[in-house]
Parts: sequence; C-alpha cells; structure tokens
Amino acid sequence: MHETPFVECILAPTYSKDALELLTKKKARRLLALPEIANGKTKGLHNYRFIQGGLLAQSVDDAEVKANELKIVTKNAPSKKEITDLLFAWKVVKHTKSNAIVLAKNGATVGIGMGQTSRVDSSFIAVKRAGERAKGAVMASDAFFPMPDGLEVAVNAGVTSIIQPGGSKGDEEVIKAADNAGVSMVFTGIRHFKH
Repeated sequence: MHETPFVECILAPTYSKDALELLTKKKARRLLALPEIANGKTKGLHNYRFIQGGLLAQSVDDAEVKANELKIVTKNAPSKKEITDLLFAWKVVKHTKSNAIVLAKNGATVGIGMGQTSRVDSSFIAVKRAGERAKGAVMASDAFFPMPDGLEVAVNAGVTSIIQPGGSKGDEEVIKAADNAGVSMVFTGIRHFKH
C-alpha cells in the first residue's frame, strides 16, 4: 500500500512503528487510527441524513443471510457454486443504491444497475454493463420483483439464478417465469434499502 500513489486515506485499529514509517512517506496520505473497528459491528445503529428542516434516521441494514436460510421457490435449485455467487451478490446489492440489481459471477461483480425509478430499468443497465459476462452469472435484487419483466431481462442475457426478498403480490407470476425459463430463484425474506 505504501508504494501506490492511489491510496490517500487509510483507517486501521492501530499502526506499528514500521508501518507508520512506510505509510507516511507520501505526505498527502491521511492515516486514521480507530481501535473500535477491531470490535466488529455494533447492532442497533442508525444512518443519518440531513434534509432541509430536519434529519432522516434509518436503521442500519445489518441483516446477514446464510445458505441454509435461503428459501428455494423454483423447481430448479441453485448449484453450490450459484449459492456462493448469490450470497456474494446479496452482500453487494445491500450497499448499492435502490432500486438495485447486481449481476455476479465467480465471486466478482460483473454488472450493476441502480438508483432507477424502475427495477426493470436497473436490470437493463446491469445487463448492459455486464455484456457477455452476464452469461452464467447470478442476479441479486434488493427488493422483490413486482412483475417478471426485470427477471426476464436478466434471463435473456444468460443469468442462471436469482436472489431476492420475495413478498410481492406478483411472486407467483415471477416464480412461474423463472420456472418457464429453467432458472433457479431463492427468497431471503429480507429487503435491502439504501438511499
């Protein structure tokens, strides 16, 4: 890290004398020591955003999902490799601005669509950014699909498995579309929401 000119700020619980000597060679680099980060996440925190005339407080999205908690809702179940990628994509979509769609493959993000007023628009953007890498990828949606159109965009690009919260009145239609396409889909029961 001390050799790259692109690291301008480093946050760590503490620094050794040798590390400080190396890291301070770049004069503009900021080093922050915060011992509390070694303790892990604190439950029950809030995110705050200032708005005109007030303050918006939102609970921190600290929910985690494990493989054995996934609800398989399609005829086809995801493979072990797909489950690994689905859980990875689920973590990424959590930190992506809603309405978020993330495509992932082999432990890497290959396409992101976010911040749109329509989930299908986010799907189009994620697929476009992924290009050929969408083939064999998985898809994560931070919220349920109200209708199958967003799912169909990804499936047509080659996505093989989907993770989403579920809970829409359109779930049955979305599950049917996934079954008709021969892809697997799992529900988490948890909705991510980042604004």
